[in-house]
Amino acid sequence: MLNAWQIRRAIDYVEQDGVIAYPTEAVWGLGCDPYSELAVKRLLALKKRPVEKGLILVASKVAQVEHLLVNLTAEQRATVVDSWPGPNTWLIPDTENLIPEWIKGEHSSVAVRVSDHPLVCALCDRFGRLLVSTSANPATREPALTKTKVNAYFGLELDFVIAGDLGGRSAPSVIRDAVSLNTLRS
Repeated sequence: MLNAWQIRRAIDYVEQDGVIAYPTEAVWGLGCDPYSELAVKRLLALKKRPVEKGLILVASKVAQVEHLLVNLTAEQRATVVDSWPGPNTWLIPDTENLIPEWIKGEHSSVAVRVSDHPLVCALCDRFGRLLVSTSANPATREPALTKTKVNAYFGLELDFVIAGDLGGRSAPSVIRDAVSLNTLRS
């Protein structure tokens, strides 16, 4: 059962440049507003992750990423959209620079997935657009599989940690390139 109060509270923090933690399909994630440079830099500092690596964005529905799909061919777009919602992250060219450099890092594409996890979807729906979704762990450590582990890693440095269950998947999403269809992470 989703807790509407927790979702509202989490998004209140996101809207104020906060960083939150929440369960995703396979691991706990950290999230923030991708258009808030302050929030993203804080999230990267918590993870000890260099900005050059880039971050994944998550949505609740294709409509939230439609603006990023315009440069794909009809066939590429169909392949991407047909894989969602689900554990498929796609690298999509961002030739119009719609996504900030602090999200893309050293890449010209942006990593995006449309989730099927009810809590992730509820967060994106409440926020009304994409959220950052990166594993909740410092760069050299294993991703958190429990709320207790999230708290052990980050303690009071997070603005809000949402209670909930993982989605039951055993591995993070597959990452593929929407143009070449090459798999970068399986």
